[in-house]
Amino acid sequence: MRKVLLTGATGFLGQAIQRKFLEKSEIELHLTSKSKGVDLRNREQTFDLFAQVRPTHVLNCAAFVGGIQYGYKYPGEIFHNNLIMTVNLMEACREFKIQRLVNPISNCAYPARATLFKEEEFWDGPLHESVLTYGFVRKASWVGAWAYQKQYGLDVMTLILSNMFGPGDHFQPERSHALGALIQKFVEAKKNHSPFVDVWGTGKPVREWLYVEDGAEAMVRGLDLAPHVDPINIGVGQGISILDLAQFISEQVGYLGEIRLDLSKPDGAPYKTVDGSKGYQLLGWRPQTRFKDAIRKTIESYISTQENTV
Repeated sequence: MRKVLLTGATGFLGQAIQRKFLEKSEIELHLTSKSKGVDLRNREQTFDLFAQVRPTHVLNCAAFVGGIQYGYKYPGEIFHNNLIMTVNLMEACREFKIQRLVNPISNCAYPARATLFKEEEFWDGPLHESVLTYGFVRKASWVGAWAYQKQYGLDVMTLILSNMFGPGDHFQPERSHALGALIQKFVEAKKNHSPFVDVWGTGKPVREWLYVEDGAEAMVRGLDLAPHVDPINIGVGQGISILDLAQFISEQVGYLGEIRLDLSKPDGAPYKTVDGSKGYQLLGWRPQTRFKDAIRKTIESYISTQENTV
């Protein structure tokens, strides 16, 4: 029987992956996270965990990350925390002869000038400043995957995922990405009868979003994919501008006020969509959830959560 260790198990993606395993009796799932008492930044704690669990496979969802504001505010912590977690995790996987590590990286690891992200263009230019630190350390995790495969034969499946959203996401402006922050803003604006909602930047940047349940499905499918050392995109190649996204969320929330663009705030990279054709060829699957349906579910979940906490 496979013994799968899920790191970052109490986080947004980790919880979605747990739901995927509810009907998989042939897999023994072990959960770990910092809140459960194991800090992957600590080498001793990491190795003790592997020695105790003796996993055969690892799904890595541990990360220190937030939205664009978070990236500008904590670049040093993002660099240190993510890099040291990656090093400790790969060393433990090597030492304990893990059969496969499935490791997601964000599509912000792609060059800033890229529009439709393709795997063969992964190294074709510098990263955008707004995601420089996080994009770099996630890119470094693929370099580690390549290096450990070359020297030690470690099997690492690297999946490139777009920014995820869905029920259970962060909705605070600093921690969330644009979609979650917009949901929080419009729901609060309606509740408080605010005359306007500020949207960061020009509203022109285009983003592709990934529903968390689809991200979790990709991770689980990564356990059975034939060995493949190069990164694999998960996506559909379709995006939406921040302004169009704000207008749709506003309509779904039922907010009747004004949408104002705050040009003092940064836009981030101008365009992020993902060519998922290689992923579809290898996995025989692509993200299935209709984008607008997923936004509606996310809004409903957020409103329900807010009502239950009052």
